[in-house]
Amino acid sequence: MTRNSRKGSLTIVGTGIQAIAQVTPEARSCIELADKVLYFQCDPVSANWVQSLNPTAESLGRLYGTKKRRKLTYLEAVEQILHFVRKGLNVCVAFYGHPAVFCIPGHEAIRRARMAGYQARMLPAISSLDCLFADLGIDPGMEGCQSFEASDFLVHSRKFDSASPLILLQVAIIGESSLPVQPCNREGLKILTKELREHYPANHKVVIYEASQFVVSKPHIAKVALSDLPRAYMTPIAMLYVPPRTRPAVNRRMLRLLTRLRAKGSADATATRLGKGAARS
Repeated sequence: MTRNSRKGSLTIVGTGIQAIAQVTPEARSCIELADKVLYFQCDPVSANWVQSLNPTAESLGRLYGTKKRRKLTYLEAVEQILHFVRKGLNVCVAFYGHPAVFCIPGHEAIRRARMAGYQARMLPAISSLDCLFADLGIDPGMEGCQSFEASDFLVHSRKFDSASPLILLQVAIIGESSLPVQPCNREGLKILTKELREHYPANHKVVIYEASQFVVSKPHIAKVALSDLPRAYMTPIAMLYVPPRTRPAVNRRMLRLLTRLRAKGSADATATRLGKGAARS
């Protein structure tokens, strides 16, 4: 039997951040048509909706346990997903948010399924980062964007540019490795604040952001001074947006080089148009 020829398949989809409202038509269709649906959801509204679309739907939330390490829960989820794929079923797994963002079991299930010769794919969805860009009016195409998981940012001493926007994810649960997590790890926030103070002044305004999970609610957006971050209100889903401290420096040599390149391109285009005009006449 050749690679990707075995019966059974896997599709990983995301349901977006806002319950039901942000599901793509493609993701909905996959849920409806699957032989077996599994899901990880943060709210009962989304869970009930998934179950209404496909009677085979089953929650993987039962794998969570008090003080249970996340890695173990994720590995158990992967094995449960592949169990149904191996039975020859077309399996759809729905995750909260974007299935490629903070979704270890989704990535691992696809990797193992493909290694075993099954068809496996992941569909894009709306993530908390997408919501942040829209709600805070940030254009990553114009200003750039640096994004890190907060614990990873600290442990690996990530290099970043304080003249570009910085986004840190999971800031309220720095250092947490078990499930469920505590509402907010204040000690972790103190460590993060101390690290950021090496690059930003104490009064630098940062934004604590939590995307709206329901159409009827608004996102949580709170601006605080960096020095006040350890005492600020936030929940486990909070993100931190740190605006640029200064404008980025201009590389004058590169600017001159690109200006000449643009001028040459314009001249070549003009010559081409004139040549075509002469040929027609």
